[in-house]
Amino acid sequence: MIWNTKITQMMNITYPLIMGAFGGWGKAEFASHFSNAGGLGIIAALNFPDPEDFKKDLKLMKDLTSKPFGVNLSLPHHKASDKSSRKEMEKRYLTYVEIALNEGCNIFTTSGYKAKFIGDRVHEADAYWIHKCVLLKHAISSEGQGADAITIVGLEGTGFKNPFTTTTLVNITMAKKLLQIPVIAAGGIGDARGFLAAIMMGAEGVCLGTALMATEECPVPQKFKEKWLNLDIFDKDFYKTIYHYNTKNFMAPSTAIGHHHKILTVKELIDQIISQAENILECWGFQNERFSTLEDPSN
Repeated sequence: MIWNTKITQMMNITYPLIMGAFGGWGKAEFASHFSNAGGLGIIAALNFPDPEDFKKDLKLMKDLTSKPFGVNLSLPHHKASDKSSRKEMEKRYLTYVEIALNEGCNIFTTSGYKAKFIGDRVHEADAYWIHKCVLLKHAISSEGQGADAITIVGLEGTGFKNPFTTTTLVNITMAKKLLQIPVIAAGGIGDARGFLAAIMMGAEGVCLGTALMATEECPVPQKFKEKWLNLDIFDKDFYKTIYHYNTKNFMAPSTAIGHHHKILTVKELIDQIISQAENILECWGFQNERFSTLEDPSN
């Protein structure tokens, strides 16, 4: 089946699947597998304190895949203490942007506090800017600043929390009504039904984070993968870890880990999600060879 959404068109990818930005792990040797499997692999620029190492990894990525990939720049989740600090931070981030542009990258994802300066430079180069946030008011603001698409993370996701974060279901269905640009769903999605549900709710793509943490190519020790695969997502301590407000980032899988019970390769995981989604559609009576969101009757 051919998957045709605004995100597959924008990014020139086979499936509307985007790799999350992995701090420490989002490098070419991991991300290339995601791109080769039909999604959009993401290299996190700040995994490379030395910009020259970032440049080398981009070159490696191009050796490992001929498919599209993106670069992530995660900004601090707070306001800079003064204008001088902000100016220095922007200068540093734009150094990474210039390197990526020079290496032919045309898809940039951002998150955190005020990324418009990155979006402006990206647009000058005729590249795409996708901003990630957790609140719809920030999504609306980013759309007004020129973002080409928005990734919205629901409460089911992991990492930084905002006290006003709502669920993935609420985020996506409301974003479909309130935004004109494409929406990418994130937060607790780890299987075919979650993927399909997000698309049906109005998303043009799905961002996978935790679902990739227990894959064979994810560069973390085997013991951690096995521990995550055996987690009880309904345990009260796990519940507190995920659903309680936390201003600090933390390394923990989201509720998406509950869908996984063994270590797969990235390709096996993506193939499984897509093939099962197609089987579900067929059981529902969908018989077309093309699945498209471009003629959405709700628009």
